[in-house]
Amino acid sequence: MQDGRAPRVKNRAPAAIQITAEQILREAQERQESQFRAPKQRIEDFEELHEYRGRKRKEFEERIRRTRGNIKEWLQYANWEASQNEFARSRSVFERALDVDPRSVQLWLSYTEMELKARNVQHARNLFDRAVTLLPRVDQLWYKYVYLEELLQNIPGARQVFERWMQWEPDDKAWQAYIKMEERYNELDRASAIYERWVAVRPEPRVWVKWGKFEEERGKLDKAREVFQTALEFFGDDPEQVEKAQAVFGAFARMETRLKEYERARVIYKFALERLPRSKSTNLYAAYTKFEKQHGNRSTLESTVLGKRRIQYEEELAHDGRNYDVWFDYARLEEGAVRDLRDEGATADEVEQAIGRVREVYERAVAQVPPGGEKRHWRRYIFLWLDYALFEEIETKDYDRTRQIYQTALNLVPHKQFTFAKLWLMFAKFELRRLDLGAARKILGTAIGMCPKEALFKGYIQMELDLREFDRVRTLYEKYLEFDPTNSAAWIKYAELETQLEDFSRTRAIFELGVSQSPLSMPELLWKAYIDFEIEEGERDRARALFERLVSLSGHIKVWLSYAKFEAEPMPIPRAQRDEEEDEDEDAEVPMVPGDPALARAVYERGYRDLKSKGLKDERFALLKHWKEFEENYGSASDVSKVQAMMPIATKKRRMDNETGQMEEVWEMVFPDDEREANPTSFKFLQRAHAWKSAQAKGGATAATGAAAAAAPAPAASDGGTRAANDESS
Repeated sequence: MQDGRAPRVKNRAPAAIQITAEQILREAQERQESQFRAPKQRIEDFEELHEYRGRKRKEFEERIRRTRGNIKEWLQYANWEASQNEFARSRSVFERALDVDPRSVQLWLSYTEMELKARNVQHARNLFDRAVTLLPRVDQLWYKYVYLEELLQNIPGARQVFERWMQWEPDDKAWQAYIKMEERYNELDRASAIYERWVAVRPEPRVWVKWGKFEEERGKLDKAREVFQTALEFFGDDPEQVEKAQAVFGAFARMETRLKEYERARVIYKFALERLPRSKSTNLYAAYTKFEKQHGNRSTLESTVLGKRRIQYEEELAHDGRNYDVWFDYARLEEGAVRDLRDEGATADEVEQAIGRVREVYERAVAQVPPGGEKRHWRRYIFLWLDYALFEEIETKDYDRTRQIYQTALNLVPHKQFTFAKLWLMFAKFELRRLDLGAARKILGTAIGMCPKEALFKGYIQMELDLREFDRVRTLYEKYLEFDPTNSAAWIKYAELETQLEDFSRTRAIFELGVSQSPLSMPELLWKAYIDFEIEEGERDRARALFERLVSLSGHIKVWLSYAKFEAEPMPIPRAQRDEEEDEDEDAEVPMVPGDPALARAVYERGYRDLKSKGLKDERFALLKHWKEFEENYGSASDVSKVQAMMPIATKKRRMDNETGQMEEVWEMVFPDDEREANPTSFKFLQRAHAWKSAQAKGGATAATGAAAAAAPAPAASDGGTRAANDESS
């Protein structure tokens, strides 16, 4: 304790009796000493009373002298005088305070309250009159004044006060209070006149709505309609004023709906919605939709829903005008509206108006040209032009406008940087549907000359193929291959065309030109198509020559495997013999020439040696597996064992890792012929080790079988002996 630290608590166990914080606080409060209270003084006679009043007045006078601007001190002084029934003195104090601050609302309210408590009504009236004259913008004084007059049943006086108040054009609550007072005394005509004065002072939509609702509630329906019509005439047809008067339109339509005048309500809604911007009439559209759901038919409801969706699309496009997905949805919406009108048998003017809306949407959409010169920005945009053209062609049958749309779109695209083959092809197909073949060919010819592209060649070739113009197709393929001689698919398609036309010499010439191209994309496809063609024609020697050329060029394992498979499997007879037999019997199957397994085996051997010379172990192993399968199907047991003997052996070797510098164990395939050539002695040792391991495995299996037989139960001994005899005899 002497060093200032807290004493150490030795016993930390909980006490037997627990004391709560509440109990501690209660005891602390009970032990506090009572506060000093001034003794009560009792006044016995008038002399003491005069002395007490004089002392208090002196205190108040000193306090207000020190803080003359403190209204609180004045109020305490005046209220004390009133509590002593010295009303003249209290009035004197209030008047002195008013000289100090005549604009203090609290001072006026306390002064009038003092007079009212003393039942000095006339004094209070005079004070209120002075107060509202001095402070006419303080609504609280007017409310108090009106309440006093109405409390005294002086309704003309209250009305007179309201009239004075209304001359100052107060806020809406004051007008409503005046109207409520007239309604309490059933002076409805006076209330209607007040509404009229109110809208003259403040012609806002909510005031017109309140007036119309008031006239409806008191049963003056003609008057209510007159009020709403006057309001609509006041706001006029200007879109800004109509937008401001949405509440008036909504209230007018709801009133007509309550009166079951549904056609009137529908006309009101449509009148407003036709003059309002679609993006600023969300609430009115929602009310109209609800009205049509309750009282409309299917067509009116659908038109309302369309209007609501139009507003949504307009809002989205206001945020991002280049959101082409929204433009697509918007255009489909308008196109669906056109189709629905036609199905319902609408008039020609209505259909024309709907078509005009579709065109307006498309024109606004295509005006949003993508920024920059990158094709990815144009991909979605160009489909707007295509949809626009298809709409004009299919729905409106305006072919001149369709042609103009395609032409405008083509002029807009920067073809020197990029182009869209679909746009050219769609334009050409349109002209083809219009039976103008020359225009279609001219369009595609211009496209190929201006911006050649693979899709353009394919589309043009397909069009000429459909028209059976084979000479033009040949010319187009030649142009196509001049444009891109490395395209293997183009060479194959060209050759297939000549095959279908049965010009086989031209087909072979095309294949030869194709395989002679040095830079060729996916040449394996072209070689395969060439070989398949020769096989289909039954030319085994030609196909074999192609395989020989191909293995000399690439030497890939797939080529060797395909070559071997080709030699092993049968193939059709040559086409010349086939044609002779077809003349005799057209329904007979094509005869086949069997394969030669010996030639296939020779191909496998050549392929194995070639891959071995290149040091490709994985490819050699794959070839041996296919070779083994081949021998199992076509060869003898000795041939299979020969290939099996060539299979590699997986061995584990240790080598240094170049990255980590540590020794690691890896599995490596060791081919018998490689090991025989490199290390003859170790190869024989390795062979004997494998043979010994195989023998050990077989011996272990035999020993396990014998142990199992010895462990068999005794009753089965005779049966076991019989089995052993049978085994020996066998």
